[in-house]
Amino acid sequence: MNFPRLFLLGTLLLSGLAHAERIKDIASIQGVRINQLVGYGLVVGLDGTGDQTTQTPFTTQSIVAMLAQMGINMPPGVNMQLKNVAAVLVTSELPPFSQAGQTIDITVSSIGNAKSLRGGTLVMTPLKGADNQIYAMAQGSMVVSGAGASANGSQVQINHLSVGRIPAGATVERSVNSALGESGTINLELRQSDFTTASRVVDAVNTRFGKDTARAINGRVIEVRTPVGASDRVTFLGVIESLDVSPAQAMAKVIINARTGSVVMNRSVTLDNSAVSHGNLSVVISSEPIISQPAPFSKGETVVTAQSQIEIRQQPGEIMLLRNSASLADVVKALNSIGATPQDLLAILQALKASGALRAELEVI
Repeated sequence: MNFPRLFLLGTLLLSGLAHAERIKDIASIQGVRINQLVGYGLVVGLDGTGDQTTQTPFTTQSIVAMLAQMGINMPPGVNMQLKNVAAVLVTSELPPFSQAGQTIDITVSSIGNAKSLRGGTLVMTPLKGADNQIYAMAQGSMVVSGAGASANGSQVQINHLSVGRIPAGATVERSVNSALGESGTINLELRQSDFTTASRVVDAVNTRFGKDTARAINGRVIEVRTPVGASDRVTFLGVIESLDVSPAQAMAKVIINARTGSVVMNRSVTLDNSAVSHGNLSVVISSEPIISQPAPFSKGETVVTAQSQIEIRQQPGEIMLLRNSASLADVVKALNSIGATPQDLLAILQALKASGALRAELEVI
């Protein structure tokens, strides 16, 4: 019997034994993080695909303010009809330990009704953090991975034209101070909270650097004593990140996406003896147009009506015995034995969980 591709992939990926992973893959250092930046700016030089300024007055206000800063004062009451300018939001992420002069990538997104940002140039835009301080300045020509054309009401578009990216489009103007380990300790934070994994990380660090170097605060945070010197501290953390640890086996979980019908299980899922009755009920509705033509010269009108046919198809239900299983592959075989589609599994798995036969946490997203 052929298994659904989704379950086959999950079986291949998750059926193996737990393997060792580097600490840098399962944990992060507290305080070493990215910071989001955002700014409001203008893209100029568009080929008639910019904002319709009668519907986006903020674009006109921004142009007037920018020209005023350059010493050009527009007479009051002037109605500018702009086609080559678009108002945009510029977003970026400031990596940890960034220094002034470093360049970062930025994303430029239209907030008006511009048809396309292709070929535009972003005018100098300050990027601010959550504290409203300027951390970078952005400017440059955008790369828009799309194309489009329209004529006489017809339109063809490939990919998204209202979002562009500028590699190395912003220059860092201010660094974020990070007192990493200056207090004598740093905290490792597991990406998935687990007491067993935390204990194994502590054992790995203490085995490498000596007893009492690390201690677990809880199931996620591990406190590690660090050397005094900055250079020694960097070397020390580099060694810790490269230590191998075998993470604990994750708790049994089944993830169901009710919108797409996707079902994902991890290898800890087991199934007790149970009986499942499964049958399909489908309703097919088909409509055919019936055209009634009037006789010649009768001055009648052509009438179009629809004739609908409704058919209900029902497959006979079956009661299948699902025996207890101790591996993901056995669970997949049991569920496929009743001919269930991924969409049918949504209801079957919820019923198995309610009956207590499915030994896993069921999460619907």
